[in-house]
Amino acid sequence: MQSYDTDTSVKNFIVFEGIDGSGTTTQLRRLSSMMERNNIPHAITAEPTSRPEGVLIRRVLRGDIKAEPGTVAYLFAADRYQHVFGEEGILEAVRGGKIVACDRYCLSSLAYQGIACGMELPKRLNAIFPAPGLTLFFKIDPEIAMRRVHSRDQLEIYEKLHIQKQVSAAYDKVLADARASGWKIAVIDAEKSMDEVAAQIIAALESHLEMSLER
Repeated sequence: MQSYDTDTSVKNFIVFEGIDGSGTTTQLRRLSSMMERNNIPHAITAEPTSRPEGVLIRRVLRGDIKAEPGTVAYLFAADRYQHVFGEEGILEAVRGGKIVACDRYCLSSLAYQGIACGMELPKRLNAIFPAPGLTLFFKIDPEIAMRRVHSRDQLEIYEKLHIQKQVSAAYDKVLADARASGWKIAVIDAEKSMDEVAAQIIAALESHLEMSLER
């Protein structure tokens, strides 16, 4: 796993991680609004991306097409490579002075693809990617998360309670390994109200970015 880099560009790369239903997408939207109010140059993004690679992944996740677990791991890595290193990608944005917040990154692949095809392939495919400056992990009981998810119109192939329990356990191991490699990780209690979760996120960002943020 790539070690933590203190370069300013990487420091300004923030990742939200968590099992399905943990609230990362909702909180990213709130974060974007808060940064706009603070006139902070930023970009909000997500994986899978909207590129062709990411669209194909989403079709697999919806169950529209079938793919072997190893194939899915390769697809995520290909999508991530362009997302990170490509034109108008993450590194270009942070080096241009923006704070980039991304919904899911390497740890998601290690947790989800790790339980599907074993850890060796996802580890190898993700070893080349830079560590983010800060990872915010949304901790939540899988049963609570799945109650949230089941209100959606369409569920993805991983959005089943027994799978999310496995993913949650896998995240525990993945997070421990990332910390041992020097990744900076803050745990967010995602079972709190949306406002309380947002307050935890802002506090973590203020500490990491060494700046004051208006709510």
